[in-house]
Amino acid sequence: MKVRNPRNGEFDYDITPPSEAELDQLTAGLRAAQSSWAAVGIDARIAVLQQWKQEIEAAKQDILKALTIDTGRRSVSLIELGIVTGALDRWSKQGPELLVGIESRSAIFPDVRFASHEVPYELVGVIAPWNFPLALSLLDTIPALLAGCSVIVKPSEVTPRFADPLVKTIEAVPALHAVLCYVQGAGETGAAIIDRADMICFTGSVATGRKVAEQAARNFIPSCLELGGKDPLIILASADLERAASATLRASINNTGQACQSIERIYVAASAFDEFVDKLVEKAEKVELSFPDPGHGIVGPLIFEKQAEIIERHLKDAVDKGATIRIGGKIEQLGGGLWIRPTVVTDVTHDMILMREETFGPVMPIMKYDSVDEAVRLANDTEFGLSGGVIGGTVDEALAVGKRINAGAISINDAGMTALTQEAEKNSFKFSGMGGSRTGAPGLTRFFRRQALMINEGQVIPIETFEESAAG
Repeated sequence: MKVRNPRNGEFDYDITPPSEAELDQLTAGLRAAQSSWAAVGIDARIAVLQQWKQEIEAAKQDILKALTIDTGRRSVSLIELGIVTGALDRWSKQGPELLVGIESRSAIFPDVRFASHEVPYELVGVIAPWNFPLALSLLDTIPALLAGCSVIVKPSEVTPRFADPLVKTIEAVPALHAVLCYVQGAGETGAAIIDRADMICFTGSVATGRKVAEQAARNFIPSCLELGGKDPLIILASADLERAASATLRASINNTGQACQSIERIYVAASAFDEFVDKLVEKAEKVELSFPDPGHGIVGPLIFEKQAEIIERHLKDAVDKGATIRIGGKIEQLGGGLWIRPTVVTDVTHDMILMREETFGPVMPIMKYDSVDEAVRLANDTEFGLSGGVIGGTVDEALAVGKRINAGAISINDAGMTALTQEAEKNSFKFSGMGGSRTGAPGLTRFFRRQALMINEGQVIPIETFEESAAG
């Protein structure tokens, strides 16, 4: 399979998906090693993961180089590396606190006490997307490994280069190599993994997520899905508009808007609308493309060329229905890559697909509202519920509105904070996903089943207890 370079448009890399027989052999080996991996205990697993962290840090430049080619941007790739090493440390610290048995005694039968035992899933499959290829291939993988699972990962066929140097770090830690592997391929390979796994973690679009969920359900295995978003941001009349414009810009165009938690719908109080739009346009005008090389600028190329078609379709539909593009709005071809500058759109309505479907680009459509109730109604008028934000004059004022938004994570007096922290537990609402939270404590505990051990320290209850005549 040929792979496109997002900066020059050339197909300069290729991958080879595994055959069915090769997948059978790989997954059989992972399963065979899992019982020993689980049996060594969490302290031993932490030691292995920390050894892996050292290998990743030693190979940092090789991974960064490959990841930069994959995505066309360098600074976010560097952040991805930091997210991975940070996750290894965070889970190593929190894991022992979370993987502890619980003991209690029956209130009905005093001689019976209960103990719990954590039983990890043998084999977890992880199917990762192309927008944050390194971080999102490991966000589920690291806690699954710590829980005692074996893991097979399929990165996106759009951004597969980073896996080569990463796999070398895995191979350098034999105990890890036995229970973790990466395989390349497209949708067919992902489907084949679902048929061989005991649990599946998928990050991607709603359409593909639905297919993953259906296949997992047929196989009677759990699935954890983190899907698309159309995140709203409400800016209250009392907001500091300078702060609001800065937060909006960063949360909308970071990683060229290629993030599920990007702000894609902005609702501004009518009294603040014109001033806010002027400030946002002024800030957007100063943002430079990261061209011709990734060593400067902010906005990188579109990683996946098909995304350019989606963005163009959304903007054309909006303009045809009366929207005004205040800045940006054109797909540019530079050096063979596809680019779009920060784009501010006004005069938009919910009749436009720009306000309903995930755009996945640095596009900021803005609507005015007359009342907070109207703003909340508009924010909730969507099939998505990943995250959102509210910016107001005070924290309490913003919190009161934020609690009314039907989404799993709400940034208060900021935007897009779910990209910056993984500590808080949250769920995806509506079509933005399902399954246990990948953040907070459930990010680890979802990877095992809890087995109850019921220990009778007294006399066995005789069958005569259930004699019908004894019931009176």
